[in-house]
Amino acid sequence: MPSGSRDNNLEKSRHPSSPQWTLLGCGALGGVFASLLTLSDQPTRVLLRDRHRATLHPGIDFTSLEGHTQLLAIERGFVSQPGKIKRLLVMTKANQVVPALAPLVGKLTTDTPIVLLHNGMGIAEQVAQLFPHNPVIAGVTSHGAMQNGHFVFRHTGKGETWLGPVNEAAKAHAGLVDELATALGQAGWDEQILTRQWQKLAINCAINPLTALYKLKNGDLAGPRFADVLQQVCVEVADVMQAEGQPTSSDELLRRVMMVVELTADNYSSMYQDMDLGRETEIEAITGFLLACAAQHGIAVPVNQGLYQAIKEKS
Repeated sequence: MPSGSRDNNLEKSRHPSSPQWTLLGCGALGGVFASLLTLSDQPTRVLLRDRHRATLHPGIDFTSLEGHTQLLAIERGFVSQPGKIKRLLVMTKANQVVPALAPLVGKLTTDTPIVLLHNGMGIAEQVAQLFPHNPVIAGVTSHGAMQNGHFVFRHTGKGETWLGPVNEAAKAHAGLVDELATALGQAGWDEQILTRQWQKLAINCAINPLTALYKLKNGDLAGPRFADVLQQVCVEVADVMQAEGQPTSSDELLRRVMMVVELTADNYSSMYQDMDLGRETEIEAITGFLLACAAQHGIAVPVNQGLYQAIKEKS
């Protein structure tokens, strides 16, 4: 059991009849968000795949940033019988978003907002095609999370969360950030969410492949050993961003990367965790997306290409 006090909160959320939030996916970040929403008295349900029916845990074991461990009873549902969904928060890995959502086509009312909080880019447009009449909202978050076992989660870093509209219907749902802020401490709405997605992509392109390949904590990238490669990654990403109509500079991107490296020094990146556990990484939606955009503009990105190939070979 992680250090800290232990509270038995199994009665915290005993099968609410109409959950305020339904989370699709319960990996590290999904488990932490479900726990934080529940602790802020927002009825939450986690939607799981049917294969989890035989492996249900009596509760979510959640450890807060302060080290307090609590056992939370959070309603479980299954994609084959999703029930009524008021708003859907999709917390799967980027490569799992579309396959996870596919069984819900035709089962969501058209006014149900779909909020996407995965790493990488290029997925939201596919979701908008899959659900052409639903509000589709893209988000970025810098909260840190770890999964230490079956439904055992630890909040490892407090960050910022931003949402913004992918389609016109989503613009009516800016108020969702107020409810998220109650749980997360901060959440904001940005009509230009694409800019924040690109900024997050730049950070992920720099930090994730290197920490995964060299089996490092984020803070280990701060030394001189990686200074040149981080700078080169940022130069290449800045070139592509500028071609995509996103004004930036490599110096600005590098400053953001090093700030995240410092703030999350003791954390392991999601790509490191995926590689370490033998899971498929999000490299296609991160560096793969960058390479595709670079190819469209005829821009050479050899350093990012090399990191992409190295991850693919080791995965």
